[in-house]
Amino acid sequence: MSNIPVEPIWVESTVQLNELCERWSAQAAIAVDTEFMRSTTFYPKTALFQVGDGQGCYLIDPLIIDDFSAFSALMTDASVTKVFHSCSEDMEVFQTFLGVTPAPLFDTQVAAAIAGIGFSLGYAKLIDALLGVEIPKSETRSDWLQRPLSKAQLQYAAVDVAYLLIAYGLLVKQLRAQDRLSWVESDCADIVAQAASEIDVDQLYLKIKSAWKLNRKQLSVLQQLVSWRELEARDRDVPRNRLIKERALWDMARFQPTELKQLTGLDGMTPRTIKQDGDQLLDIIQAAAHVAEEQCPMRLPKPLAPEHGDLLKALKAKARQTAEELVIAPEILVRKKDFEDLVRSGMENASYSLNTRLSGWRSEVVGEALLVLAQNWSAS
Repeated sequence: MSNIPVEPIWVESTVQLNELCERWSAQAAIAVDTEFMRSTTFYPKTALFQVGDGQGCYLIDPLIIDDFSAFSALMTDASVTKVFHSCSEDMEVFQTFLGVTPAPLFDTQVAAAIAGIGFSLGYAKLIDALLGVEIPKSETRSDWLQRPLSKAQLQYAAVDVAYLLIAYGLLVKQLRAQDRLSWVESDCADIVAQAASEIDVDQLYLKIKSAWKLNRKQLSVLQQLVSWRELEARDRDVPRNRLIKERALWDMARFQPTELKQLTGLDGMTPRTIKQDGDQLLDIIQAAAHVAEEQCPMRLPKPLAPEHGDLLKALKAKARQTAEELVIAPEILVRKKDFEDLVRSGMENASYSLNTRLSGWRSEVVGEALLVLAQNWSAS
């Protein structure tokens, strides 16, 4: 297939954008992408919105246009499907810049995985697989906040949406033939729900590696330190680990220093951090350490013991077999955490249950079979 000519159309006025949004609102689907910068900040710095409508590729300049109300309304228009590829970071851009989550959503990376074309395929590889078109990725690390953008940048940005609607149409056709379109729609709805949900800062400590090693008092300290880091990183607009490294948080929760000089020996703690935030960190540690134990977080489960290894292997083998039968990547069906959640659910009384991700279409396809396997394993 020959390359499709891509002549990007630059959009830099509210009037122009509003006219386009009115036109796009009559379409069943549009292709959407973003460009942003995020090397030294917590929040992405929005540099460009790209829209493809099957007739042209439009590059919308957020550094000039000051009224995005029509565009925001389009992004939440239930009659227009927004087609993205690997949309997780794009969702964050929309949340940060416009305060909206695009919906309904169709992610071609998710669709390609469920269709059996490939798991976690990049845009260029997907377009090559579907259309036989090679897309250069030379501008991936460009400075997208510079103006004017170079001709190469404009072409690169336009190409990112030029083929997306064509890919969307081919994927929908294949998924319908496979009777899997509803699977993609379900997973994409989950992406939207997750992107729109508020992050509970008091639960972020659960993501810290080795948190399971800490007792309840130590977890109380870790919880408060992680919450503080999250809020401070947002307020200062700096990456979390630039503010303070995860390992330093764990060490402070474990050893609970009471003096500034004790902070210097902690892994990942810098002199700058101690000078700027040391006193506040010590106050947080002291306050959290004095919380009554019954009010502290419960201890976290340990990694699964070796005796659960055989059951895990059996579950993974069953999932692989199902994936092979469906000609689909095992990772799209069941993730490592799904297996572990299933095993943990029956550790006390052998009453196994599926987690949220293994409900819906995955329950019928593979979840119920895994559940029966686990229950029979315990009964044998």
